[in-house]
Amino acid sequence: MDTETLCQLLAPLGQEALAVAEAAEPDEADFLPIFQRLAQRFPDPLARAAVEQAILRRRARAKFSHADQMYFAREALEQATSEPLAQYRATRFHGFPYIFDLGCGIGGDTLALANVAPVIGIDKDRIRLMLLAANAQALDLQEKISLVQADLYDLGMWFPPRSCGFFDPARRTNERRLHSVNAYQPPIHIIHEWITSFEALAVKVSPAVDLEQIAEYDCEVEFVSWRGQLKEAILWFGALRGAARKATVLPGPHSLTGEAQPPLLLSSPMTYLYEPDPAVMRAGLVRCLGRQMNAHQIDPTIAFLTSNDFIRTVFARAFRVEEVIPFSLKRLRAALRSRDVGTVTLKKRGSGVDTDDLIRRLRLRGSREETVILTRTDGRMVALIVEPM
Repeated sequence: MDTETLCQLLAPLGQEALAVAEAAEPDEADFLPIFQRLAQRFPDPLARAAVEQAILRRRARAKFSHADQMYFAREALEQATSEPLAQYRATRFHGFPYIFDLGCGIGGDTLALANVAPVIGIDKDRIRLMLLAANAQALDLQEKISLVQADLYDLGMWFPPRSCGFFDPARRTNERRLHSVNAYQPPIHIIHEWITSFEALAVKVSPAVDLEQIAEYDCEVEFVSWRGQLKEAILWFGALRGAARKATVLPGPHSLTGEAQPPLLLSSPMTYLYEPDPAVMRAGLVRCLGRQMNAHQIDPTIAFLTSNDFIRTVFARAFRVEEVIPFSLKRLRAALRSRDVGTVTLKKRGSGVDTDDLIRRLRLRGSREETVILTRTDGRMVALIVEPM
């Protein structure tokens, strides 16, 4: 979509075309027939843009509560932060007079930040800035957001005192994930040019980031999960820097901070097994959580914690251990058949077993369901029959 077509889409005729397209609730497979129908009433470029926008709005509902009022570009939507994560992150910027969103795209973060302080969004892509302006208008945030078309490699800007920055570099190119922080667009070493200009700076990176690649930076590293899935990592600099490592669990927010801890006591699985949230594991805070819970670790290389006490915590999922079996196909099959199990959910940590193949080889025909965890304790492989709590 070019700028002329976008302007047409935002005009009354374009809004009419968009309303017709949205009424059809299209998905990808519906594009051609709906486009052909709209093209009988509207110019081809406008009909195409309207159907594309209707498809993207449907897809965006998973990320944005006001998706049906917003405007998107396909690649930008894929990269956009979901609303709950952006809203959580924005809360840490309270108290700053200005926030610069460096590489703002269509505004997934800009819109959330604008609820905290005035935002200056900077991007070199004119189309994305136009989409962001339309989104700000749709959400009545246009008075809080100013937009600048500029290349982040050559900003040449003066930043007001006490301002802070947010930087979310592109981690995909041509549908390929970029794993190295030095391959991001722009690479994160560009922050060396900005870091002295801001009182605080936040940089979003992949949650799978190689920690060695960011070891040179004096910052807090926060890992964030949403409903048990690891979603993002943020580097916090300057006035926003807190503990060296932080794990945040959403919804909440619930945060766990800590420094390096000595090893926990080891134990074979006790009455309860705890699987730490992925944000806790990625932040290296399993030992910190274990000390808070007064729990033991089942193996020095495995993140599972164990205790004879049931402890409610948002930072770990609990299981009641019903049986511990030295792992072998024969033993596990016998134990499950004795329980009349026909359906099994297999989880594994520290095991190289192909779970799909194992389920086929178990040949279960019973009526009950069970959960089995394949893991290692004291250096040996075990199968744990557990009940999720």
